[in-house]
Amino acid sequence: MKQKLRMKHVNHQIFMLMILIITIPLLIISVIIYLFSMQAVKNEYQSSSNLILTNLSFNIDQYLQSIEKGTLNAQMDGQLQGALENWTLDKNDNGNDQKIQYGNIIEHFISSIEMTIKNVDSVQIYAGSRVFYSTNFNRSDYDVKDFTHEDWYVQTQARNGGIVLFGAHLPFHRVNAKDNVISIARVINKVGSKQPIGTMLIDIRLDSLREILKLSEVSKRNFIIIDNNGGVIYNSERNESKLALSTSIKNQNMDTVLKEDAGSFYAHFSGNDSFINFVTSPYSGWKVIQYIDEKEMTKQADVLIKIVLTLAFLSLGTAILFMFILSARVTKPIILLSRQVKLVGLGKFDVDLSSDRQDEFGVLYQGIRKMVEDLQIYIERSSMAKVQQKVAQYGALKSQINPHFLANVLESIQMKAVINQQREISEMVGMIGRLFRIHIQTGKETVPLKEELEHIRLYVKIQQLRFGDKIQYTERLAEGSENLQVMHFSLQPLIENAIVHGLERRNGPGLLEVSSMKSGYDMFIIIKDNGVGMSEEKLEQLRFRLSLPSDTLDEDHIGVKNVHDRILFYFGEQYGLTIDSQLGEGTTVTIRIPA
Repeated sequence: MKQKLRMKHVNHQIFMLMILIITIPLLIISVIIYLFSMQAVKNEYQSSSNLILTNLSFNIDQYLQSIEKGTLNAQMDGQLQGALENWTLDKNDNGNDQKIQYGNIIEHFISSIEMTIKNVDSVQIYAGSRVFYSTNFNRSDYDVKDFTHEDWYVQTQARNGGIVLFGAHLPFHRVNAKDNVISIARVINKVGSKQPIGTMLIDIRLDSLREILKLSEVSKRNFIIIDNNGGVIYNSERNESKLALSTSIKNQNMDTVLKEDAGSFYAHFSGNDSFINFVTSPYSGWKVIQYIDEKEMTKQADVLIKIVLTLAFLSLGTAILFMFILSARVTKPIILLSRQVKLVGLGKFDVDLSSDRQDEFGVLYQGIRKMVEDLQIYIERSSMAKVQQKVAQYGALKSQINPHFLANVLESIQMKAVINQQREISEMVGMIGRLFRIHIQTGKETVPLKEELEHIRLYVKIQQLRFGDKIQYTERLAEGSENLQVMHFSLQPLIENAIVHGLERRNGPGLLEVSSMKSGYDMFIIIKDNGVGMSEEKLEQLRFRLSLPSDTLDEDHIGVKNVHDRILFYFGEQYGLTIDSQLGEGTTVTIRIPA
């Protein structure tokens, strides 16, 4: 009886614990998460919306400015200027052949404009009483009468050569036009004066705006572009009436949109509570308005709260189910297992975790027994690893002490040579000692070029003491390059190769030159010798080895391969070594690194 009461007590404890530590906290957390995530999502969206809108406005300005630059060609094209001027001045019908020639020049210029500007619907040039189109244009689509009194033409003439932007409208003279365009117009003045000789009108399809905005529209963002009078130039929701949409804007904070250069607000818009923000183009004066349903902004937070609430109620149901299962199958074995696990926690790994049960509880016993065995093995391995780490640290310390000891011995030999007045030996040992101390420096991936050159100069001096006047060394460095960073120990292997494989085998004195130059964002270090060089076959073999993976090293050129791979790994695939050589004339190695 006492055992049953104890088991029931344990079941109730587990049930209540599950309610207290899972269900109730989940409910509380869900509310907190919902409130914070809602605000965080709104803040993040507003921030990203402002950035996206600014970028879109900038891209639209860039596109319109590119069209304006294209129209400037009309002010610079001498043939077009001559054709327009002669066409305008010639008031009689004489010289029809010459007029045809002038017309062909104008139409050819128009065709070139259509090819250079993207999404151009049409280009027209008005000269005198004549309108010119490109040669492949269907003139039957247009009905041009007296255009000089039309509003767009009057506005363009008033600007006296300046650009005039016209928002979305049907083409001015096209018959039965259905698709709106935006237009850019300007007066073509004679070069060097304000005398107008023609007027250019470029109609641009709204596809250009759709291409700029389409990547952002797929994320449930909608855009409207309006001019400074509130007229709609572009609308993402093509199935909605532009006029109705414009009226909707006017009824809700339209004054704010028209008066302010940029801003944001929440409003009931297009049938939904929406977040609206806008910016004004400094170039065109158009306003780009972005809006999104507030529910769309916060749908991720809504999904999150639903998931958390679902988990909370599932945990409640699971707790009730567990109470009955635990009372029938699990309570007693768990109590026994917990005692065994406590013993394992105290470091007693010889506990009895065997079980003859064939159900999931038997698998649990086997799993815990395997875990205890693995834990014991892991502790043993961990202890062994710590011992090995100490041994490795001791070995590393010894390997660091030995080079320092050898460097100190070289200095002692140098002092002995000085005392015995062996100046050349003293000088050579001293340079070897300094060179050796440079080699044992650690902890640097890159160093200034001047430090690498100090190392090289010491190495070359030692070789000159060995070979005498056979090796001549020069430097030609670009101004400021000595302070640029290069890979540590990247020049010495190349200098050594130049001496051993080039100058040492040469009959007579040889020249070794190190130079540097900057080109754009890159710096080039050139190591050139006039040694024996190499054949085309050997040069191709060496270049092939450089292109192989880093673990394919050969004994002859391990230093060159190592330098090349280090530069590729540190700076990127576009950098590294290039080698040129001619048999009997010498070898040039070029290092390319970022400046």
